[in-house]
Amino acid sequence: MEKLPAKTGWIWVKSGFALFRKQPAEISTLFLAYMFLMLAVGIVPVVGQLLPLILVPVFSMAFMQACVQIEDGKRVFPNVLLTGFRSPALKNLLLLGCLYLLAAVIAVAASALIDGGVFWQAMTGQAPLDAKTAQDSNMSLAMMFSAAVYVPFGMAFWYAAPLIMWQKMGVAKAVFYSFFAVQRETKAFLVYGLAWMLFGVLLPAIISVIVALVVGSASITIMVLLPLSIVLTVVMYCSFYSTYTHVFGKPDVAEK
Repeated sequence: MEKLPAKTGWIWVKSGFALFRKQPAEISTLFLAYMFLMLAVGIVPVVGQLLPLILVPVFSMAFMQACVQIEDGKRVFPNVLLTGFRSPALKNLLLLGCLYLLAAVIAVAASALIDGGVFWQAMTGQAPLDAKTAQDSNMSLAMMFSAAVYVPFGMAFWYAAPLIMWQKMGVAKAVFYSFFAVQRETKAFLVYGLAWMLFGVLLPAIISVIVALVVGSASITIMVLLPLSIVLTVVMYCSFYSTYTHVFGKPDVAEK
């Protein structure tokens, strides 16, 4: 397998937009249904704060399957959300989700080395976070350190779910292949990440400033940014599929 050129990262982003344009309403409805389910799961006592993260690999395969159907010209319905739950790989996807949770805990806990545990306490709800506490601590630096710690985990998880479900790999093998696949395509992923910094962070920030200056209303600014954020998030989910197919090829088996 040849290394992909750096510009492939931009192609992935464009492919995400192309997939979204084919069925914008359907894929957006799928995303809103997913968000509703996550809110519902979040109210479950005790485990409600953990389940959304554990279920990420399961639900991520719903969006991957939706992209397969869009590419094949099939209409996407909300029941695609059950794709991962109907798969024989469900057990391994849930195990992968537990690894997601463990990695997140390790990354956030590592931030205590920078700010003495302020970010950890804020994330775990052990202490309220106010502006003064955040200002007096090194929490911003701690958050960046936490993100840096999570990078190797993110590389290991990036392709793991589709490799488990579509390539029928075990969890350990999928994590191994994912890490080195991402490492091999570092240049493409750097361009991909920079592109999403532009579309996902800078673009909404610029639009919010323009709307605020023109309209001067916080509520209207939110009304503009909310649908924009939803669309960009859905497009980003669609682009995940392109990062997979350019490296591992289109999956042989599509859900009927």
